[in-house]
Amino acid sequence: MGIRRIVTGHDKNGKAIIIADGPTPGVKTTPNRPGVIFHNMWTTKSSPARYDGPEEETSIDLPLPPPKTGTTFRLIEFPPESKVEQVDEETAKKAFQEYGADGALQHGENEQKKKQHSFMHQTDTVDYALCLSGEMTMYLDDSEVVMKAGDVMVQRGTNHAWVNKSEEYCTMAFILIDGEGDRGGE
Repeated sequence: MGIRRIVTGHDKNGKAIIIADGPTPGVKTTPNRPGVIFHNMWTTKSSPARYDGPEEETSIDLPLPPPKTGTTFRLIEFPPESKVEQVDEETAKKAFQEYGADGALQHGENEQKKKQHSFMHQTDTVDYALCLSGEMTMYLDDSEVVMKAGDVMVQRGTNHAWVNKSEEYCTMAFILIDGEGDRGGE
């Protein structure tokens, strides 16, 4: 799916203008996560965010977690799990290394987490997730929840995996915010 991204800004006189209007420049796929398409829309590198900064604040190589004290906005297209080759733990590990999130995978901590899904992961972020189209299942340590188009989830540093159990592609919007906190039991 081609996604049009529009970015506003100011001209040298302070007038509000459109500075970008076209396809998302940061689109990424990986053979280590078959069929999944990342559309990196924008990133901020500090808080408060600068609205007078560079005209381009994203790239194809943007890592999974946002910058320290920053944010990342991306759309991800997930294929139905039934229509793609499933990956093992080693391939999942390679995918997260490619995403710049080596330590995010939660394998080996206990058998239950391993059984849930090979992409179970945990980041130091608060994530706003919006299901734009299709249906998405979020696995947690010992439960799951189904999201449908229009549903919103606030994910707060939990161990989780995104799994498309439906027969159609699902498009999710994510805003990831650098975070910290106590997960209890640690």
